[in-house]
Parts: sequence; C-alpha cells; structure tokens
Amino acid sequence: MPLVQTRGAASAQGFGEFAQAIAVNYIEEVFSTYLYTGNDTSQTITNGIDLSTKGGLVWIKSRAGTYVREHYLYDTARGTILSLSTDTNAANVNNSPNGVSAYNTTGFNIVGSGGSGGNGTGTTYCSWTFREQPKFFDVVTWTGTGSNTTIAHSLGSVPGSIIVKRTDTTAAWAVYHRSLANTQYLVLNTTAAAATGATWWNSTTPTSAVFSVGTDASVNASGGTYVAYIFAHDAGGFGLTGTDNVISCGTFTTSAGGAATVTLGYEPQWMLLKQSSGTAASWTIVDSMRGFVSGPATTTSDDATLNPNNANAEGINNVGRPTATGFEYGGSVASQTFIYIAIRRGPMKVPTVGTSVYAIDTLGGTLPNPPGFNGVLVDFAWKKIRTGASEDWFAQSRLTGTNEFKLNATDAATDAADITFDFQDGWNTSASSLSTQLSWMFRRAPSFMDVVCYTGNDTSNSQTHNLTAPPELVIIKRRNAANNWVTLYGFSVSTYNYFLPGPNGTAASNSGAYGSGAFLDSQPTATQLPITSSASQTNAITGTYIAFLFATCAGVSKVGSYTGTGALQTIDCGFTSGVRFVLIKRTDTTGDWWTYNSFRGITSGNDPYMLVNSTAAEVTTTNYVDTTAVGFQVTAAAPAGLNASGGTYIFLAIA
Repeated sequence: MPLVQTRGAASAQGFGEFAQAIAVNYIEEVFSTYLYTGNDTSQTITNGIDLSTKGGLVWIKSRAGTYVREHYLYDTARGTILSLSTDTNAANVNNSPNGVSAYNTTGFNIVGSGGSGGNGTGTTYCSWTFREQPKFFDVVTWTGTGSNTTIAHSLGSVPGSIIVKRTDTTAAWAVYHRSLANTQYLVLNTTAAAATGATWWNSTTPTSAVFSVGTDASVNASGGTYVAYIFAHDAGGFGLTGTDNVISCGTFTTSAGGAATVTLGYEPQWMLLKQSSGTAASWTIVDSMRGFVSGPATTTSDDATLNPNNANAEGINNVGRPTATGFEYGGSVASQTFIYIAIRRGPMKVPTVGTSVYAIDTLGGTLPNPPGFNGVLVDFAWKKIRTGASEDWFAQSRLTGTNEFKLNATDAATDAADITFDFQDGWNTSASSLSTQLSWMFRRAPSFMDVVCYTGNDTSNSQTHNLTAPPELVIIKRRNAANNWVTLYGFSVSTYNYFLPGPNGTAASNSGAYGSGAFLDSQPTATQLPITSSASQTNAITGTYIAFLFATCAGVSKVGSYTGTGALQTIDCGFTSGVRFVLIKRTDTTGDWWTYNSFRGITSGNDPYMLVNSTAAEVTTTNYVDTTAVGFQVTAAAPAGLNASGGTYIFLAIA
C-alpha cells in the first residue's frame, strides 16, 4: 500500500490547518523494466510491482538468443496465459501451459519451454510492467456495440495515449495520441504514418472519465471483445507533494539536421517513439536498463532498441540521449513529426539504508560480473585490481554506456566493448573470473547520488540535476579529451573549495569565489549545478563531461570534514551500524585519496586500504581506520594523510 503522509496537522491548542492524509506514490511502485534469461521451466520475476491486488500489464520481448520471437503482452484484465502480440494483428493466443502463470504482489511468474510465451532457455528477455494507478496507467476491457459509444476508465485524468486491441479475432492495434487530431490514429503493428478515420475515435477527445470509440471493427464491432491500455499525460499525482509528473505523451518535430530537444521536466527511463508524419517508419522502444545512453566517446549508435511492430532481435541504433530534464533526439530524419510516451526515471524515494544504494564485490565466473545489489540496478561503478604495483582505477556509468575512465589519470574516456550495464543485479566488465579485482557499485537515488552528462559552452552553463538536495561533493571529468579530474566541495554562500587535480592527484585544496572564472557561477542548489568559465576541465566549448554528485543522506551517506588530532578520534556520521565505505582526502596540504571498505575489512585490527590517485597495490598491514557504530575512527597510528594534528580533511562515508 502507498505510504500515507499526514500534512497540515492541527496545533497543540486544537487550532490550525485541518489534517489531510494524502497517498504518496512513486514511479518505482508502478513501473519496472526487468531483464531476465529464459530457463525453459519456470521462474518468479520479482520487480516490486503489485499486480495481484492492483492490476496491470506485463509486456515481454526476447532480445537475443535461441528463441527470438514475437512480443507477448499479458494483463490482469484478461487473466494469465492469454497473450497478445504487437507485431501481428492476431487475436488472443492461449499459450497454455506457457506464459505468465500468476500475478504477484511483487511481480509475476512465468513458465514455459521452447520459447513459447517468453521463457525459452538460452534467450535473454526484457519485461516492462505497468501497474494500474490513477494518473499513470489503466487497463479496460469491453464488448463492442457496433455503434458510437463511450468507454469508462479509471485513469483519473485525461488520457494522453490509448492503445486498443480486439481480442476475439484479427484486427489492427489502434493507437490514439493526444498530439494527433481526434480524427487520426496510428497502428502499432505497422510502420504506417498517422491516418485519418472518423470511425475510430468518433472524432471525440477523451475526458478524465471516458474515451470514445466509433464503428470501426478494430475498436467497436458488435459482439467483439477488446482491451485498452490507457496512459496518462503530465497528470501529477506522484512524489511527496503529489504533484510530480511521471509519464508524458507528447510530440516533437526534428530540425533540418534531424535533431530535436524535448523538455519533460524529468529524466526518462523508458520511451515509445513513432514518426507520425511522412513515410513509413518503425515504432521504437528504448529504456535505461538495456541501454539508453549519453553517447560513448567513439561510437554513434549506442542505444538498445526494440520495435513493437516486428519480432526482430534487439538492435543498436542512435535514438538520442537522456538529459536531466528530458531527452535529445539523435536520429537522422529531417523535418518530421514524432509522437512519444515517456516514463520518468526512478527511484523517487529517498533511500533509508546504505545497502540499497552501495555494494562491493569481486569479479565472479558467471554473469553478471560482478554481481551487485540482488535486484537493484547499478548506475555507477569503480573497479581496480588490488594486487600488483601498476593497476589503474577505472570508472564506468550506466548513463555513458561503454565509456571507461581512469580515476587516477587524465586520459580521455575510451570505449570498452566488454562493459555492459544491462543486468538486473550487477554489471558486466569481463567474461573471466578475477577474485583480486574489486568493483565498488553505486545507485543513483534522491539525496544520495546523481550522475549528469553535459556539453561545455565556454560560458555560463548551469546544469539541472536530480539529486533533489544541494550537492556537497561534485567530481567532474572531461570525456572527449585528456584533462584532470576536478573535485568541488565546501559550497558556502560566497565561496567553494576544489581539488585540481583530484582524485587523480595529491594537490591541496584551493578556494574559489563564485563567478571568478574558476568553476562555478553560484552556490549549487537542489536542482542546479551552475558551471561557469572556459576551464577545459569543466566547460570547454567542444568538451563533453560527466559529473558525479554526492550529498548527505540521513543514515545512508555522509559528506563531512574533520580536523586531525594525532590521537584516536571518532567521526560521527549519524549511522547506527558503522561504515562500509569511506573516502578521505587531506585539504590543507598535499595528500592521497584514501579509501577503505568493509568487504576487505574495516575492523579494530589491520584495515586494508587503497589510494585512488595511485596504481599501487592494496596495503593490508596497517591499522589506521576502524569502524564504530556511528561512523568510523581514525587511529593514533594514522599518518599525516589521515590524522595529522591540526590537519583538515574531507570524507565521503556510506553506511
């Protein structure tokens, strides 16, 4: 059940605002992209979506492997086993004994063999789950009358798009979209552009209570049976205030060069697009789980695509790139109109435990390699071989796909073919097992961490982010040229501090004034990172960049500082079970970037550490940092880089 939050409670004297309970909804409760591999028997898909009590749609498509077949759509209104395929005009198919066999409070069960129904061994699959929820999505069924009529729905807002399929016999998939006239329609199982037909929607625009169908057999033949999937548009209803949009149905027109910039007010995780004007063109689905990225350094086709109108395997194409506020279309079709359905990236909830946003593991022998969060996707990762004297640190992110950065060097990003983030519970960095290589894995989440990609402009260049809190630590790297990493922190009203280079160097901290030609125009906010100047490290006109933003999240992470004492001291992070990760840097003079993790041990004895700015091997024979319930301790034995009397230090800690 959604969290119920009471707002505007009355005062202790019995006066004040009337207490009003509002349901708090989040996108992660109503939508999921879940990847799995078929096994020819049965499996439970646990994606956190309540289908058994709320209802909804499960849309499955094979990506690659032995059994690349049609799209399978199952919904709670029609029951289990029965599927529809968007790439054909066929009626309901009874896949028994194969297909979705049960809808659960946390996902669904799928059974089958030989590829029928969506569970063939040796085949990878993508499932998109849409839960019924006002102002997001609804499923409706009806029996046709053959006469103009209205169909009631429970969307609670005016639909942005409606997809209708006749289920008792063959018929086209009819698509209504708010960006087209109410006399127009698209067909999901074909590549045709928008057509005109007054008998489809009865030339009537939907309302928040009903939509209209005419007399065409695809939507309303007498005695025919039908199902409709109904999508909301910018209806609010989500987030703590209940006003955040999570789904948009819109349109854009490309330039003469084929590009377009679309503002949604959020970063999308899933999109369905279709060229609605001009010549025939396929429908396209992209999502951030399979790969909808912000352009690797040396490739132009980098988005994983599936087409509802055909049964083809997954392709790699240049659809565009997501931004913090929408997306940039990157196709090559000039001066044409497109329609889209876009869904907001999650999570929207602020995390409450560190294990939901951070993990560490070694490379294993099977995929994903390394394993990660046991069902929670990885957005950003570091990796390093902890043995050997000359092993680089590498960083990768879901948002940049196959880009690989060296944390300890100035190198431009390179494309590594073995890097993929299309795993539900980890990411792939190698096909071989290597127990001495560690991977630190992070998830983007409100108030904890965000990742932003942007292009420099040589002047003021404020970047919107989705951290939802003012960042306290920002690490920036140019992607398309060799440049130092830059770390920014200590954002007061008029000044800030920075390391250049950092974390690829040992330099002491510097202080900068906003707008002085260094790195920032003004103090960062909960939505903006106000980058300025022509510094090649952060804003060259030809530069492409990635920024990692961290904040203090109660009980989960802490960005802080301390003064060294030369004696044992406790650093209180507000935790209850100690730290699992800590990164420490001296600020008043030169010093290394020290990192400790619980996987290798933060104990009262010797604590292995590594230096992010160095290729050196892990050191295992010192006792400099210990864990304690509220955070961590630096010991009296710690060197000047960690605890010099009077020295100043910053740190990032994760519970």
